[in-house]
Amino acid sequence: MLTHILLIGAAFTAGLLDGIVGGGGLVLLPSLFSGLPDAAPTDVLGTNKGSSFFGLISSANSYARRVRMPWRLVGGGMVLTFGTAWLGAQAVHHMPSTYLRLMLPFVLAAMLVYTVRNRQLGVAHQPRRLRGGGLVLSGLALAMLGFYDGFLGPGTGALMVFLLARHHQMDFLHASAGAKFLNLASNGAALLAFGLAGEVMWPLAASLAVASIAGAQVGARLAIARGTQFVRTFFVVLSGSLIAKTAWDALKIVQS
Repeated sequence: MLTHILLIGAAFTAGLLDGIVGGGGLVLLPSLFSGLPDAAPTDVLGTNKGSSFFGLISSANSYARRVRMPWRLVGGGMVLTFGTAWLGAQAVHHMPSTYLRLMLPFVLAAMLVYTVRNRQLGVAHQPRRLRGGGLVLSGLALAMLGFYDGFLGPGTGALMVFLLARHHQMDFLHASAGAKFLNLASNGAALLAFGLAGEVMWPLAASLAVASIAGAQVGARLAIARGTQFVRTFFVVLSGSLIAKTAWDALKIVQS
């Protein structure tokens, strides 16, 4: 019972983070691995998706009702991230996650340094339609993020926010709104793949989903009420926390 209560608290916190800029997986997934030491890793990954997917539905709905969405970009991106996340979820059964976990703190650190050095990034909302090489580069980045979300997942939402702010010149509020739908598609594909394989602990996932929805509502409402500067500041603080967490995880992998 105590473990279940702690996991519900972790799911609420993860939903709160995901509702603002993402990164909730780095709270809930380690909590699940710690609280369910005898569960198969794929069952833990599937249960994590079962919780976060419904939280993302909740926050995405809140953003869609209050923030103007670039549906052409978001719709195409959702198709792409759904397909590559499905492939990532299939690859979990055949590939170790060690190398991705070792790379993640460096990717997050580069993202944070770029954001801090470019103080106007994500401040003004001046969306642009990419063409040619820029469109291909953005598509490749989204495909990689979709695959990563299906394969492992933590930090995907924050990386998607950065991609939309950097390459599509959205402010952080609109980038966060768009990222919710991209992340929703990749989570949905992974949940479908794990669910069809019988690798979701549905009773636990259902209770965690309720907590995730509650947290996502709080996070989305905070972001929408406080605006772009709040989301940008939260993004920078969260990125620093994610770097510390993923670097610690990578260090433990190297030492083992």
